[in-house]
Amino acid sequence: MKLLSFVRPDGTATAGRLDAGDRVVDLGRPLRSLLADPAPGKTPPGAAVFPLAEVTIQPIVPGPSKIIAAPVNYRDHQAEMNEAYHIDALGIFLKAPSSVLAHRGTIRLPYTDRRFDQEGELALVIGRPGRDIPVAQALRHVAGYTCLLDITMRGGEDRSTRKSFDTFTPVGPYLVTPDEVGPPEALTLRTWVGDELRQDADIKDLIWSVPRLIAYASSVMTLRTGDIITTGTPAGVGTLADGDRVVVEIERVGRLEATVSARDAVACPTRGARRGPVPPPTVTPVRTAPPASRPP
Repeated sequence: MKLLSFVRPDGTATAGRLDAGDRVVDLGRPLRSLLADPAPGKTPPGAAVFPLAEVTIQPIVPGPSKIIAAPVNYRDHQAEMNEAYHIDALGIFLKAPSSVLAHRGTIRLPYTDRRFDQEGELALVIGRPGRDIPVAQALRHVAGYTCLLDITMRGGEDRSTRKSFDTFTPVGPYLVTPDEVGPPEALTLRTWVGDELRQDADIKDLIWSVPRLIAYASSVMTLRTGDIITTGTPAGVGTLADGDRVVVEIERVGRLEATVSARDAVACPTRGARRGPVPPPTVTPVRTAPPASRPP
C-alpha cells in the first residue's frame, strides 16, 4: 500500500491512498493520525477519489516531531569523506522538522560562497511509538519506507545546522508499507544529479542496519508516530548548483525529484568553510543516464 500527504483541489490538506498508480483515495485525516490506526488505509464511507495529477503532493509527514539521521553509515562514504569515525562512534543527529520539502519541490541554497552536496537515502516513518525497542522487534514499529535527500552544507559548523536549512530534507513522494517493500537490506538506491548517476548502492551495505538504527535511536529518545528516521548516504556525494535536478530512486519504494535554486543566496555569516570533514573534490559519475521524469 502507498500512502501520501496531499492538498485537495479545494485547498484542504489531508492524506490518502494511491491506487492503480494514478488515483488518490482521500482517507480524510492527516497521515500521522492514519498511522496510529490499526488499518490506516481503510476507505471511509463516501471517500472522494482524485486523479493524481489534480492534487498537490506534500512531504510524507508535513510536521514530524523529529527527523533522526545517521552520520557515516556506509564505509565507502566514510572513505570518500576522509572521516576517521563512522556511526559506531558518532551515534545519531537531528534535522529540523521545518526542513522537509515535498516531491518536486525546490531546494533553496542559502549562500553563494559555500559548498552544498546531495545525499540520497532510504528513510522510514515510525508507526507504533516506542522506547528502548529491542533490535529483534524494531521493524514492527515501521509504518513504511520512503526516499529522502539529506542536503548538506559542507564545513565545520554543527552537523544539525549544516543540514537543517528550510527545504534541505526533500522526502517522498509516498510512504510504502513494509509488506510491499520486503526486507530493506534487499533494496538498491540510485541518485542522479542532472544526467549523472552519482550514487548506486545496496542498502545491505549499511554499517548499522535498519533495525539496529531504530533500536539505538529509541534508547536515546522516545520514537513517536510520524517520526522520520533516515539511514545515511553511500558514496557518490557531490556538489549542487543553481538549476540542477536531483532524483533519488529506490526499488519498490519510489522516486523522489527536486530542483535546486540559488536565486536568493547571500554570503555566509559563519566561518566554517575550511573546517570539518574533507569531501571529494570532484564527482565521478557511476555512469551517465538521464532519468526521464515520470509521475510519482
